[in-house]
Amino acid sequence: MEINETGKIPVIVVCGPTACGKTGLGVELALELGGEVVSADSMQVYRRLDIGTAKPDAAERRGVPHHMLDVAEPTESYSVARYCFEAGAAVRDIYSRGRLPIVVGGTGLYVDNLIAGTDFSAPQGNQELRRELNEIALSQGADRLHAMLRELDADEAERIHPNNVKRVIRSIELIRMTGESRASINEKSRRPSPYRALRLAIGRPRQELYARIDRRVDIMMEKGLEDEVRRELLPIRDQAPTAGQAIGYKEMLEYFDSKATLAQAVDNIKRASRHYAKRQLTWLRRTPDLLWLEPERAFEQAIDLIKDMKERQQ
Repeated sequence: MEINETGKIPVIVVCGPTACGKTGLGVELALELGGEVVSADSMQVYRRLDIGTAKPDAAERRGVPHHMLDVAEPTESYSVARYCFEAGAAVRDIYSRGRLPIVVGGTGLYVDNLIAGTDFSAPQGNQELRRELNEIALSQGADRLHAMLRELDADEAERIHPNNVKRVIRSIELIRMTGESRASINEKSRRPSPYRALRLAIGRPRQELYARIDRRVDIMMEKGLEDEVRRELLPIRDQAPTAGQAIGYKEMLEYFDSKATLAQAVDNIKRASRHYAKRQLTWLRRTPDLLWLEPERAFEQAIDLIKDMKERQQ
């Protein structure tokens, strides 16, 4: 894919629900097309949290450079604004070296804002309101805070898990400050996208996807998820509010707190992962220009679509 007369950088986006096969397809396309992968996963940014985030290891990467992995400490509060700044720099660097940027990941918020070229310079936050909302979360619980968001903006509440307190607070804060829905705020912050993106997603029947999710969790336990949480998160859990709430880590911390048996924690991870996949699918179905691939023929279909796109632009 060559840059066109508009000056936009070509980007392939491979997305889809958790455990659908995104990582493997992204690597295959990179090997075939001379590309490099830019991860779009909000938890794989954290160093040393490898097993619970399903971070691709060296064998899975197959020599393909991967960007936006291990860029933050678990104690850091990583944001979509920081992601777009750093991932955007990675995309430009990849393209400047004659390579094809391939964005791979299931965090729709990251993908959408990166590709859209969202401007995060405004509006600024309201510290007093933020403290008030934090107090509600601490005294009345995350569910109460999420219910407040649902009353203000049901669509935004659907996109955010109740446990993601930071994002819930930020959304309530922006909506109260501006008097507008989050969708309206986001639309006004859009700049002309610097990218010409082809968005691809792998679709699987729900029961097949759920079976893959359950198997992935079993593999995580076999690889040592329990030890990873004990080693990396337990000592810093009070300083890692975002990482500690990630699926897999939250449930294992409950096990270490004796709030669940190990078997119950594993079941809870599987259940939370299936619910997350459902939310991802809801997000993806609202994405315009998304092209769905059949899992058995995903690579061949993707190559055909890329060729078609190139031919139309010649």
